[in-house]
Amino acid sequence: MDKNRWLRYGVGFVVLFLVGVFLRLARPVLIPFALALLLTFAVSPIIDFLVGRKVPKTLALVVVLALSFAVLYLIGTVFYSGGKSLASELPSYADMARSFLESIDKLVPDPRLKVGLTDWIQNLNIGRVGAFMVSALGPFLSFMSDLLLVFVFMIFILAGRGRMIHKFDEAFPPGSSATLTRAVCRIDREIQKYLAVKALANMIIGVLTASVLAIFGVRFALVFGVLAFLFNYVPTLGPIVSVALPVLLTLFLEGGVDVKVGLVLVLLAAIHQAVDRLLERRLMGKEIDLSPLLVLFSLFFGAWLWGIPGLVLAVPALTALRIVFENFPSLRFLGAMMDR
Repeated sequence: MDKNRWLRYGVGFVVLFLVGVFLRLARPVLIPFALALLLTFAVSPIIDFLVGRKVPKTLALVVVLALSFAVLYLIGTVFYSGGKSLASELPSYADMARSFLESIDKLVPDPRLKVGLTDWIQNLNIGRVGAFMVSALGPFLSFMSDLLLVFVFMIFILAGRGRMIHKFDEAFPPGSSATLTRAVCRIDREIQKYLAVKALANMIIGVLTASVLAIFGVRFALVFGVLAFLFNYVPTLGPIVSVALPVLLTLFLEGGVDVKVGLVLVLLAAIHQAVDRLLERRLMGKEIDLSPLLVLFSLFFGAWLWGIPGLVLAVPALTALRIVFENFPSLRFLGAMMDR
């Protein structure tokens, strides 16, 4: 018995290793597919709404796909062009950052309490950081090909949506088919609701963030708006980073703390709190809490596996997995283990 148990453990370890290798090697295809799946769940309620209003399903698909491509292209182009500009101008902010950190060091009277900010910024090669950002964004043609691949996956996923239910009737006995159909419909409905509400809330946060920064004349307002949209898929850490980055840039440009920096900080923090409490929680109906340690592990694993896309997709995928576990009695204990 012990021998068979250790054999199962060994086989399971080998299978997990092979799955990890596959996910790592197939990332050029799996990342666009995962993004397409995420977007499909987010836009499916719009298709259902249009079909419920007697709009032909084909026309509803065409309209939603056209709008999705336009939004993806707009967001991607703004982020790409703005990211390139930010990366190229990053070395010019080195002197501002150095003078600002030197002023902070001078405020500390006791040398033993100094944190060495001046030495740190001098050792940091900001030009190398900018070059890394440029290389990470890659050529525009590669960006457009990835966007087109996401769009192609969306077409096929949306076109085949709903057919899986009919296949259950052919593949399983009537009793098992009905049970499985109800579970799949509940999972589909809950994941759709979560991702649609999250996408709407993040879009509102992104638009309001860009608007506030543009009003105060902060550089790269659109880029920070797109970053706020993406980072808010990451709970707790994402909103903090999406607020801290534009505030730090404003701080460097102003040369210190002033009324403008304070207003930007207060308004951006208020936007996140208001959208979370007044919109997201009310539309979601119930809050899906995940263990902070599990969230942190998923972020590190997603970043290691797929880079920045994996960082964005990690928590939505983890939430969807918990929804799946909660809808099957035999797996419900795993959903409880994932709770906060």
